[in-house]
Formats: sequence, structure tokens, C-alpha cells
Amino acid sequence: MCDNCGCNVTDANRHLLEGDEHHTIEVLENLLHENDIQADHNRAHFEEHGVFVVNIMSGPGSGKTSLLEATIKALPQGMRIAVIEGDLETENDAERIRRHGVPAIQITTGMACHLDAHMVHEALHELDLTGIDILFIENVGNLVCPANFDIGQHRNVLLLSVTEGDDKPAKYPIMFRAGDQVLITKTDLLPYIEEFSMARARASIRAVRGDMPIIELSSKNGEGLWQWIDWLVQSVTERKVAA
Repeated sequence: MCDNCGCNVTDANRHLLEGDEHHTIEVLENLLHENDIQADHNRAHFEEHGVFVVNIMSGPGSGKTSLLEATIKALPQGMRIAVIEGDLETENDAERIRRHGVPAIQITTGMACHLDAHMVHEALHELDLTGIDILFIENVGNLVCPANFDIGQHRNVLLLSVTEGDDKPAKYPIMFRAGDQVLITKTDLLPYIEEFSMARARASIRAVRGDMPIIELSSKNGEGLWQWIDWLVQSVTERKVAA
């Protein structure tokens, strides 16, 4: 966990450690406190521009970028989006998004296994939020640490792919408790993965968060994708009304 191993210290917040290296617990508490302040600042910035922000979290290889590519194609015409990508290294995912004509900013975290509010704030300097309806933030593939960090998002969306196994919610409950929506992805592979039970996956999610909404979908064949799109459009509408 970030609170214990120190991986919550990133290049974006390292300056907050100055003078406190010998007071580990106090330092970590200060970092999380400063992160929350920055997250509130980010959120105020998003709301000022009327942008609905989705933090997409999952383990590596669950299909986050593939979901975004399918989402870009399926959203109603005129819905304007941008993406912030988080990875330890490379701009591979951002380049995939840019091929669709969507602005994408890559954050390379180096050793950090999550995004924090300071990283997102720095990325916003490279992104014009004017005229954007949805900002997707694809967090680093990790089922533990991203749950601890508010980055200014309005909703947390968790991906659970059928290739990961149906017991992940029980193994990583902190992540699933932090979610607002679960997407069970890669459902086109269900006929080939006998070990995965949709009933067990749903029961595992319900055991952690009984009220968690769940959508089953495939980014490859589009099955169930319309439910995800409807959720996004409705959320954008609600955000604009609230603003």
C-alpha cells in the first residue's frame, strides 16, 4: 500500500517532503492531505469548464485503452472528449487515442504505481478544457494504490476483465469499494474461459459493495457497450444541470 511503502512520493509532490524526511508517518499524512487539496482544486477547475471527469481504474491488461477507443467511436456525434493517460513508461496508449483525433496527454509516472492530483494538475497545463464534455483519466494499471488518491474526478469506473478471474473483487476490496461503476470487460472471451463465472463475479462485487452498478460489455464486438454510453451521456447531462 502507498501509505506504507512510500510509493505515494512522486516527482510531482516530492517538494512537499523538504525538511521532513525523518518523520515518515507525518510526511505521508501531509502528502495525502496536500493531494486532497490539489484534487479539490482540480475538481473546481473541471466544474468551472463544465467537464465531466471519469477516473478509469483496473489491473493491467483489462482493456482500459480498448474501451476508450470503442467509446470514442460509439459516443453521440458532437460529444467532445479528451484523455489523460497514466503509465510508468511510454506514450503507447496516448498515441492510440490520438489516432482517433482525440487530444491525449501522457503522464509517465516512472516508479509511481498510480496517478495523483499533482500529476493531473500538471497535465492540465497541456490540455484546453474549453469545449470538452468528458475528460477520461486512464489511471496506471494497479488494483491497489490508485484507490487511495483523489485526483479531482467526479466518478470512479472500475474494469474487471473475464481474463483476470471472478475473485478479484474479493482479493482487492479497497479498489472496488472506491468505485461508482463496474464494467466487466472482454465478455466476448467468455466461451473460451470456463474458469470465469459471471454469477460469482457479480456476487463478489455485491459482497464488497452491495449497491454497485455493473455493466457487462465487450469493446471488441460492442455487446453491452450501449449501456456504458447511456451512462456517460446521462452523467454529462446531470453534470451540466448541476453546474
